[in-house]
Amino acid sequence: MFRKKITLLIAALCTMTCLAGCGKKEEPAPEPEPEVVEEELPPQPEEPEEEIVEELTTAYPVIEERTETNGEIQSYLTGQWTSVDKARRRPIAVMIPNNKPAMPQYGLSKAAIIYEAPVEGRITRLMAVFEDFDDLERIGPVRSSRDYFVYTAMGYEAIYCNWGLARPYVEELINRPNYYNISAAVVGIHNPADEAFDRFSRPGYAKEFTGYLKIDGVFKAAERLGYDWNYDQNYVPPFLFVADEMIAAYPEKEDAFVVYPGDKSGNNSGGYGAYNPYFEYHEDDGLYYRYQDGQKQIDEYNNEQLAVSNVVFQYCHGEVRDDHDYLAFAVHGEGDALVFTSGKVIQGTWKRYDGDFTPPKFYNEEGEEIIFNQGKTWICNIWQEYGDSVRYGVDDDHLIMPDVPSVPSDGEDTDENA
Repeated sequence: MFRKKITLLIAALCTMTCLAGCGKKEEPAPEPEPEVVEEELPPQPEEPEEEIVEELTTAYPVIEERTETNGEIQSYLTGQWTSVDKARRRPIAVMIPNNKPAMPQYGLSKAAIIYEAPVEGRITRLMAVFEDFDDLERIGPVRSSRDYFVYTAMGYEAIYCNWGLARPYVEELINRPNYYNISAAVVGIHNPADEAFDRFSRPGYAKEFTGYLKIDGVFKAAERLGYDWNYDQNYVPPFLFVADEMIAAYPEKEDAFVVYPGDKSGNNSGGYGAYNPYFEYHEDDGLYYRYQDGQKQIDEYNNEQLAVSNVVFQYCHGEVRDDHDYLAFAVHGEGDALVFTSGKVIQGTWKRYDGDFTPPKFYNEEGEEIIFNQGKTWICNIWQEYGDSVRYGVDDDHLIMPDVPSVPSDGEDTDENA
């Protein structure tokens, strides 16, 4: 009996053990995940980079094709609206003295372009280019010619007007049959036009500063000489102007509110030191006002100070030709240039390679043609060899010398002739 109870107890313990350890089906161990092997792709050819083409674009809209509107068209010389008959005819280029004994000049404020360059004696002379001159009775006083002025006038297809000439260097050039000139009767002029000149009373002035160009005589002389007032079909405008209602402001450029073609140290080697001319920029009207010999430079015609929208310093190689200090300047080819507009200075170059009857064109350092503001322009021929006399800045206390290289001159310095 006892043995039977032991057997039953052992059987019960076995049953409990089976229920605890073997009664639940055992789950198989999870299989290891297969190793993932990343397949290396064969090297792919690089896509060609998109070619970047840098186009020379202008920062401001410009005058392109000119269209007549209400009898007017935009001038090639100023960009401003002008009557068609004036804008499409050749201008006149008049030689005008700029030394103190000749002041004041008459009619200069009507000129579209004023070109200034040194002459013998290390003073400067002006050549004023007019397209709007019909309302003037006279222009002057008128002085004699130098060949670099003649070549410059050719570039504007202008009728060149002068009283006298540096004969050894000008006579052959000015009398060429394809060149239009209206000249007073002096030795060396083969076809004089005395009907275009006269002397006017100027008490206290030397005789050479009393001769003037008569406007009615200009038209008479041009007709008699058979001159064609129309521009040639291959005419090239001298400037690229900003479009109407726009201002070429150049905010990224250096400020230049006062501009000196020669410094004030007394150095007159480059020709601008005798009377110390300079320009002062006025922000209220965007014009550069001209000063000379410590005073405002005034036009006797209207008693107003001369003022322009753009000032250009055109650097040219120069040489002394002879014992009379006659000068020569290279006004063809290319050189450095500074363009002042909107109170800013743009460094660049000028180029003139397409012959006598094309003007110099002005380009910035990127090779783009510089955009001028509409209005009148004053161009100073800077003698490259003495270019270190140029100064500009925000005011007279902060003048700087531009980074334009000068070439040492091997010509004789003749400052004593000034």
